[in-house]
Amino acid sequence: MNYKLKILSTLLISIFLLGGCSKEIEEYNKPAIYWYSKIIESIASSNYERADDYYASLQGEHIGSPLLVEATMILAIVHMENEEYLLSEHFLNEYTKRYANANEKETAQFMKIKAKYMALPHPRRDQALIKDAIIEGKKFKQNYPNSMYYHVVDTMLTRLYMGEASLNESIAGLYDRVDKYESAKFYRELKPQPWINWDEIERARTPWYRSWFEGDGGESWYGFLIPDTKSVVSRNSNVEDSEEK
Repeated sequence: MNYKLKILSTLLISIFLLGGCSKEIEEYNKPAIYWYSKIIESIASSNYERADDYYASLQGEHIGSPLLVEATMILAIVHMENEEYLLSEHFLNEYTKRYANANEKETAQFMKIKAKYMALPHPRRDQALIKDAIIEGKKFKQNYPNSMYYHVVDTMLTRLYMGEASLNESIAGLYDRVDKYESAKFYRELKPQPWINWDEIERARTPWYRSWFEGDGGESWYGFLIPDTKSVVSRNSNVEDSEEK
């Protein structure tokens, strides 16, 4: 008898659990306004991952719905506000390619540059992202010379140039510490903006709690622990350095 009760209770619990989960798992074939409202509800409750899932359902079931245009931009803005810049850029790309007219593309392109720029609080951490942001900024200035965002993009570009120069100086300092002086010279000469007086640029100061682990662009506190070897620093090392001694 006890054995039968155990089996029965197990079956009842399983049915209860499966029934409770099925309400969320088996949602499909809903009207566009249903998915749109679910996206808004999820954003309101700060469940952005769920909002992305509902967006996928809206896009999959109602590819021609005008609500999809608005939902795409809403999610791009929400992810940017929450510092999820790669996701923001993804939705902005979707908006630009599928829905935006000429005027809307200008705004979307500006927001993409802004997302890249804001993703760089510490310029020395991502050389490729700096270069991508600079390329996008220069392209925007060329395509939209009369844009209301032109001067904002120009300001971001100037700061990106200075961030890139700071990164190059850090790389040059690294080459100095391993006696690769030609490579260090190469990186210090990568300043192609003649209109900037580089002698007047003051390098950003790294906070003490980061400089302990990342260094301040000069020699790090743990430098004495690193053996003085001729290890390869980069495949971009100057050829003359590799031929020394």
